[in-house]
Amino acid sequence: MANTFPLSRPNLNIALVRFSALGDVALIVPVVRNLQRSLPGATITWITSPLSYSLLQGLQGVHFEVFEKPRTPADYRSFYRAFSQHSFDVILAMQANLRINLLYPALRAPVKIGFDRTRAREGQWLFCNRSIPFANTHLLDSFMSFATELGAATQPVIWDLPIGETELTWAREQLGHLPRPLIAIHPCASKPERTWLFERYASVMQTAAQRWGAGLLLTGGKAAAEQDYCARLGNCAPHNTLNLCGQTTPKQLAALLGQVDVLVAPDTGAVHLATAMHTPVVGLYAVAPPGLTGPYARQEFIVNRYPEAVRKFLHKDPSHVTWNTRVHHPEAMALIQVDDVLRQLAHVLGAA
Repeated sequence: MANTFPLSRPNLNIALVRFSALGDVALIVPVVRNLQRSLPGATITWITSPLSYSLLQGLQGVHFEVFEKPRTPADYRSFYRAFSQHSFDVILAMQANLRINLLYPALRAPVKIGFDRTRAREGQWLFCNRSIPFANTHLLDSFMSFATELGAATQPVIWDLPIGETELTWAREQLGHLPRPLIAIHPCASKPERTWLFERYASVMQTAAQRWGAGLLLTGGKAAAEQDYCARLGNCAPHNTLNLCGQTTPKQLAALLGQVDVLVAPDTGAVHLATAMHTPVVGLYAVAPPGLTGPYARQEFIVNRYPEAVRKFLHKDPSHVTWNTRVHHPEAMALIQVDDVLRQLAHVLGAA
């Protein structure tokens, strides 16, 4: 039997659950903005991780409950105790994996909205009593469906990440000595199969420095392998390059990406941070479909070799594969050529 709780109430007490990843967290900010515009009387609590909170802190009109993703029975007991005296009207279960799914029973609410059966991974439907409808759409649009379930109107996407003047000033100071135009390169993805070839990044950097006299910013995470990758890339055009890989907070990274002219990156969270900061992205896609995970509504500069990868490595028609098909092949990203990237950079920066 369908739950009949009145979701049209103007003063709903909403809890949103999303711990990671950083790019997905950024994609949910427009959902919160939409809820705030459509349901101005609602109270919104976002349950998230410390890393995500370091990006979200200062998001106006949102209360945060911050927990590490649980790993042990003690972590779950602590979470359950923390919410034993809380109740909400609606839970937006916007993350579906077993570690997070096991948290939903701790959150008391008559309505718990999760993903549809196609996307409700690892049994999420067992912990929810409503679901969003399935659609083969961008991740942001699927997240926005949660707001639609609460009666929120379809509105223009507003990002407005809570990046303050402190971070913007810091970013300008870091980039001040680099020549213009500024190209940011976030070379590594969380999964190596999505990272482009080192020698091709190097060729793009060297050509960009020669053709446009460009300043080059390298960004990335704190993992040793990623920092080593960026350090080696930094030697390819040393006089034009600033390497800040592993040296930024999420807010600082967003601020830097808001100051550059273009970002070059594979399928990784930096793509969504740059899009949120209104910076064009030359996205590199061969493993995952860019219509699902690419820069939202800004795909005119991407390099899309995903259909070719599906045909070559999966031996399938790309128009007939399922919505989330990945090409898990070590040579998929090699389909992207240096000229593909330079051509798109020329579209952004000019052909001179």
